Amino acid sequence: MPKLICDRKDIFDTEALNEVMGAARALPTQEARARIVAHLKKAQASGRAAIADAFQADPFNSRPTTRAYTYLTDQLVGAALRTSETLLHPNATPTKGERLAVLAVGGYGRGEMAPFSDVDLLFLTPYKITAWAENVIESTLYILWDLKLKVGHSSRTIRDCIRLGAEDFTIRTAMLEHRFLLGDADLAAKLDDRLRADLFAGTEREFIEAKLAERDARHNRQGQRYVVEPNVKEAKGGLRDLQSLFWIGKYIYKVQDAADLVPLGLFTEDEFRTFVGAEDFLWATRCHLHLLTNRPTDQLTFDMQASVADAMGYQDKDGRRAVELFMQAYFRHANQVGELTRIFLTKLEAIHLKAEPLLERLFKRRPSVKPGYQVIHNRIAIADEAAFLSDKLNLLRLFEEALRTGMLIHPDGMRLVKANLNLIDEEMRNTPEAQRIFLDLLLKHGNPERALRRMNELGVLSAFIPEFEHIVAMMQFNMYHSYTVDEHIIQCIAQLAMIEKGELIEDLPVASSILKNGVNRKVLYVALLLHDIGKGRVEDHSILGAQMARKIALRLGLKQDEVDTVEWLVRYHLLMSDMAQKRDIADPRTVRDFAKAVQTVKRLDLLCVLTVCDIRGVGPTTWNNWKAVLIRALYRQTRRALEDGMEALNRENRGTEAKKALREALSDWPRKDLQAETARHYSSYWQGLHVTAHVVFARLLREIGEDEILMDLHPDEDRDATRACFVMPDHPGIFARMTGALALVGANVVDARSYTTKDGFVTDAFWIQDSDGNPYDAARLPRLRKMIERTLAGEVVTQVAIRDRDRVKKRERAFRVPTHITFDNEGSDIYTIIEVDTRDRPGLLHDLTSTLAAANVYIANAVIATYGEQVVDTFYVKDMFGLKYYSEGKQRTLEKRLRKAIADGVERAAG
Repeated sequence: MPKLICDRKDIFDTEALNEVMGAARALPTQEARARIVAHLKKAQASGRAAIADAFQADPFNSRPTTRAYTYLTDQLVGAALRTSETLLHPNATPTKGERLAVLAVGGYGRGEMAPFSDVDLLFLTPYKITAWAENVIESTLYILWDLKLKVGHSSRTIRDCIRLGAEDFTIRTAMLEHRFLLGDADLAAKLDDRLRADLFAGTEREFIEAKLAERDARHNRQGQRYVVEPNVKEAKGGLRDLQSLFWIGKYIYKVQDAADLVPLGLFTEDEFRTFVGAEDFLWATRCHLHLLTNRPTDQLTFDMQASVADAMGYQDKDGRRAVELFMQAYFRHANQVGELTRIFLTKLEAIHLKAEPLLERLFKRRPSVKPGYQVIHNRIAIADEAAFLSDKLNLLRLFEEALRTGMLIHPDGMRLVKANLNLIDEEMRNTPEAQRIFLDLLLKHGNPERALRRMNELGVLSAFIPEFEHIVAMMQFNMYHSYTVDEHIIQCIAQLAMIEKGELIEDLPVASSILKNGVNRKVLYVALLLHDIGKGRVEDHSILGAQMARKIALRLGLKQDEVDTVEWLVRYHLLMSDMAQKRDIADPRTVRDFAKAVQTVKRLDLLCVLTVCDIRGVGPTTWNNWKAVLIRALYRQTRRALEDGMEALNRENRGTEAKKALREALSDWPRKDLQAETARHYSSYWQGLHVTAHVVFARLLREIGEDEILMDLHPDEDRDATRACFVMPDHPGIFARMTGALALVGANVVDARSYTTKDGFVTDAFWIQDSDGNPYDAARLPRLRKMIERTLAGEVVTQVAIRDRDRVKKRERAFRVPTHITFDNEGSDIYTIIEVDTRDRPGLLHDLTSTLAAANVYIANAVIATYGEQVVDTFYVKDMFGLKYYSEGKQRTLEKRLRKAIADGVERAAG
């Protein structure tokens, strides 16, 4: 008998059931049924509690737990059937056609059940179902439904099973794992024989192909194993992949246990241990998910990740949260499952492939391979394993040959590499030829992503660069990053390769032109490979990563000046992104400070391309036109400053150019009106907005009457946002009032500019997106305008209405986003820069601007940078006298008020 996680009697007391059923025989039928069902409900509850308690005390012991739930279900199904057959529909002399066998199929048939798994049953009859059998089946099901079990059922003859299994691979797979429960054992045995002889035999290749297609469709539906909210059952690297291996092994080789695959050569001993370890971990995770949610949940959402990590006993360690350590373990197991699946299925596929037709073999051009390799089923294989292992460098050369020929690596070759990673030692790493091969994999063949991903999955990348091991499968517990750290790096490398091949010229004209004009590719690829190598430790990952990158770059054989540049790029790989997204790049001081940090055009070019690849590698939707506009503008202004001198950034020069552009755009205006317009604005206005916005404001100011508020809403396609321009008489708190109106209509502010004119008006420009991060389409603008007008007219109490929108979704509450508030008097010549780094929520910007307005703070600009659940709101401010906030006392007072506003909002968001 398989081991269960607790005593069988604690799970289900069969003697107590027998007593209840014995007593029920003397009762009327319906009363007897009611008493038995009541007993089963109590027994079910106590059994589930016993299993859950035992599992929570030993939270990784999943296999005996899944068997325990199966055992409990067996007893409940058996009790329901006995009640139906003996009490509800007794049949003392059944005919030959009134035989009935009950079988468990699917996961239940395999004996693996999570707390809320489906109960899949097959009611098997020898011929067409009789009235007695129909009554028994119906009564059995009603009892099981009364117990709140989710039952999947079918009533079939053996002939039905063969016919339907031939038509549908899902049915065929379910019946592959049938297990006799109760009833006529001879009938069940006959089904087993017929399935083998009439359905499974001779269709092995067909079954493999179906399972491969099913796997691919499932992965496309669920996402890759690197997706940060994986489905434990269905996603790549999940339980279904492991089950597919066993199904195929059972279908072809009739094995009853995964261990039986080892003597057949389909698993090595090490691979089987990996299989068992991954299966245990994934089942433990799934069982905890079910118990925590009290329902059949298989999706590891962010909030459940933290809860499962806690249930499994993970604890914070070395500056990393318990949930991050748990998810790294999860992704490592998923990675191993993926590798096992690939090796196992490709080997089986190769064994069962049909031979190619003779003519096709004659005329099909096969790639030539170097000595020591051979081609087996269009995969590159190792001709002589002993000769291959005699030279350590062959463990790298295999990947070079695979890239050169464009072929996949044969599973036997992958196995050989994985089993001999110990050959990649310090001596080998420092060999010039090893350095040459590795850099060629990055630089020479045009597809570095493929080589890096396979090397990472087999452990070669971590063996060659040991510092990489720490970040393999490392989860970044936030909503910003879509991938684990190692996969993020590989995605970045893939982006760089695509730019080099000219595939992204329209999307990335600046980065494409930089690469076309030429950069040090070796420096760029190595820096991109190592830019996040320092993550997951207490120290700042940029500083630590730079120190690590210096040692690694030297080990890879780079020249000293190249090593210096790699180190600088890793140290400052976030600088351009931060400057572009968190600072006002219209302010000359921003560009001047950035130019001083970069120092040379060569570094600027490298950093720009690295920044673009880094952002695009975060996730499929992270890069957008808004970020593109900011990065391009910062790059072009900085390059101009570095080439022509800092004087090119002079405010007056830029103001003169902007006024000239406005005159040309409004050439039909009378000269007097143009002079009035160019004279009414301060210099910051001219450098902070594009001429298109200057034209809009000029027209609004020309039309405005006393106490009027005029607005213009216009899609800004270049920035993936809607530009909202407002003109009104200036008065204190107007900026906060505007943010409140926009928050109320559900608009997310991604950038804002506020300027006062010399004649007492305020010109506010906001760039807004809807809740999905898209600009408002033209059809929605009239309603948006109406809502803003009502809010500004005071028809809606902003603060009250915003509360209804201020909720944080349940799945996002597990994120910890500490609040940091900084004051910078050096980053701007005119303003104090207040940077608020905290959790994002719909009403946050309004809370912050209202607080600043109440403290008589004048807000000139607001720059908003959002990173998933985290937001950095940057305000360019002056006090009521037009001065910076130099006083530490005033800064502390403002910080205290801002923190209170954030805390009050967090309480509202928590409901």
